[in-house]
Amino acid sequence: MNITSYLFEAYLKCPMKCFLRSRREAGAGNAYADWVRTQTDSYRNDQIKDFRTVATSDGRIIAAPHTENPKVAEWDYAFDFVARAQNFESHIHIVERTPPEEPGKPFQFIPIRFIYTNKINKDDKLSLAFDALVLSEVTGREVGLGRIIHGNDHATLKVKTSALASEVRKLISKITTLISDDSAPDLILNRHCAECEFKARCRQKASEADDLSLLSAMTEKERSRHRSKGIFTVNQLSYTFRPKKNAQTSEESCPAALPCAAGPLDS
Repeated sequence: MNITSYLFEAYLKCPMKCFLRSRREAGAGNAYADWVRTQTDSYRNDQIKDFRTVATSDGRIIAAPHTENPKVAEWDYAFDFVARAQNFESHIHIVERTPPEEPGKPFQFIPIRFIYTNKINKDDKLSLAFDALVLSEVTGREVGLGRIIHGNDHATLKVKTSALASEVRKLISKITTLISDDSAPDLILNRHCAECEFKARCRQKASEADDLSLLSAMTEKERSRHRSKGIFTVNQLSYTFRPKKNAQTSEESCPAALPCAAGPLDS
């Protein structure tokens, strides 16, 4: 099975999501997941359209769709470029072909991604680095730089993808092992569940197993510590709690009543 950008992005969020996508399992309805997907697609499509309009007006050469061999191409931009090499496949939003800085050097290829959020995180940079890695395999040239255009102001972030190449290769190795196994990975609910198409499915499985990840405030480190002690469910964890001891009553904590100066009460 090919390692695609679709699977790579899923693995960054959750190994279980990547596994289910690799099995082409259909996700249940999730309004927030649908909204995120709509925002992502809309932003990408709008930006590609604007980029194409500007490139055309500037007289830039635009590649035909799904160009397979960019090494012999004579274009400036390729839109919605599908890069395939070995068992890798990446759907790159735009590939820009730039002339070399020094005479005699080959043209450079720069992958560009569009992300609708104003804030960029590590996963976004790793996804771009995956694009660069696949593109380098296709072109036979190092692709050490990429760009992310994001947010309401269409800010541009340059990313040194070569610095992330080693980490991307390690992630690819883990994904290869994951999807080659017939057994699903451990199910662990996390923050991404809210925007995942498999939210209902995983929540049900976790509830049936009474999994510790149902306790959202518990960190992965804490779960690992409990599991090393043989505690795998919320019910098992409940038996480890003990009520606080009642305060001991003693003369020090509860002094005796003072004697009545008037003496005993008359009967």
